[in-house]
Amino acid sequence: MFILMVVIFILGYTAIALEHPLKVDKAASALIIGTLTWVVYMLGAESILHLGFSPSWSNFLAEHPDAHGLHAVHEFIVESEIIHHLGEISEILFFLLGAMTIVEVVDQHEGFKIITDKIKTTNKVKLLWILSFLTFFMSALLDNLTTTIVLVALLRKLIDDKQTRWFFASMVVLAANAGGAWSPIGDVTTIMLWIGGQVTALRIIEGVFLPSLVCMVVPLGILSFTMKGNVTRPEVEEDDIDYTTKTEQILFLVLGISGLLFVPVFKTLTHLPPYMGMLLSLGILWVVGELIHKDKPKEIRDKLKVIAILRRVDVPTVLFFLGILSAVAALQSAGHLSLLSRFLDEKLGNIFLIDLAIGVLSSIVDNVPLVAGAMGMYPITDAASTGYNAFFMVDGAFWEFLAYTAGTGGSMLIIGSAAGVAAMGLEKIDFIWYLKRISWLALVGYLSGAAVYYIEFGL
Repeated sequence: MFILMVVIFILGYTAIALEHPLKVDKAASALIIGTLTWVVYMLGAESILHLGFSPSWSNFLAEHPDAHGLHAVHEFIVESEIIHHLGEISEILFFLLGAMTIVEVVDQHEGFKIITDKIKTTNKVKLLWILSFLTFFMSALLDNLTTTIVLVALLRKLIDDKQTRWFFASMVVLAANAGGAWSPIGDVTTIMLWIGGQVTALRIIEGVFLPSLVCMVVPLGILSFTMKGNVTRPEVEEDDIDYTTKTEQILFLVLGISGLLFVPVFKTLTHLPPYMGMLLSLGILWVVGELIHKDKPKEIRDKLKVIAILRRVDVPTVLFFLGILSAVAALQSAGHLSLLSRFLDEKLGNIFLIDLAIGVLSSIVDNVPLVAGAMGMYPITDAASTGYNAFFMVDGAFWEFLAYTAGTGGSMLIIGSAAGVAAMGLEKIDFIWYLKRISWLALVGYLSGAAVYYIEFGL
């Protein structure tokens, strides 16, 4: 049963990768493996947990010394593990829903038109550099997921051709992941390391900024020599009805961006999960929209009110997230990821190689449980530590390099990061297409940034 869980995950992962040839939406495949992994886990729970690979089961027994038998196993999975993981997954899903809705509200009010009108160039190389740097710094302020959602909405206003837009959206994913890696609030994994006390805000910026910048700039440099031509702007259909005024466009752009920027501030001030800040921002935007449009004609209200905009939010992307994260949660709970972490530690033994391997694995498996596994495997050592242990003290090289590798490694596959999954869902980017055209660029950038970090601190 333990091995069967892995087989189901691999088969489902293959179905997601071959979405277009199979003509089966990836959300359906994700939901199937997200459920079946837990079904197999539940049916073979006793034999799986008795293998001794699950840290969660060990912690459960330590907290409940009287627990024994099949009832205890079922209580552990149903009432402890599923509820725990569902809480973590729900935080991501509600965050995603809130961010997607805010972006859609701004878009429907033509707020992004103010930005796209400022970008005059149609030269592919110039446009790619502008959008990549915009993404890189926005991702550090917001986070890579929210930034990707915003930039994909912008790309739809700037590029008409689907394949060209796919390419730019994929490069946005690279830039968003690179930008999120050096900021304490730019990626879920850096937030985990920051809150967990492994890194401090200033040192993570100092240590990882340059490698992250190189990770983005090297692929851009390669494309500057290979990419030619101009992009074609989409034709704007003139509507007889003026749905929004210039003032409303500016107002909703400012409110939308401010609401997104407010989320990390909310998290810092209240210590509550980021999704709550996102939903608060959405609620405020919703109220403003209701008040502004309450006396307008019905056809305008039906287009601009949030309740109408919610019907256009991409639900399959949310369901895809739910399925894939549920499957990974099952593997984490059963002990597959812990076993993998232990294997890396025993076979590699070098902190830079371990972090590099975690980065590569994060393109296949979600980086959150991988980083969580690393945090559990390696306790923070004392500030006076020397030798090998010094790598694991606060702001030690292991933690800083882990922030870089786990943050940027996911770019190597389209489903290797939250930003990639969002772009894939919003633009329907093909897995194989990304693998052929983008993965090698992401790998070159990843290794280039890693080399810079090693030269800076490893030597």
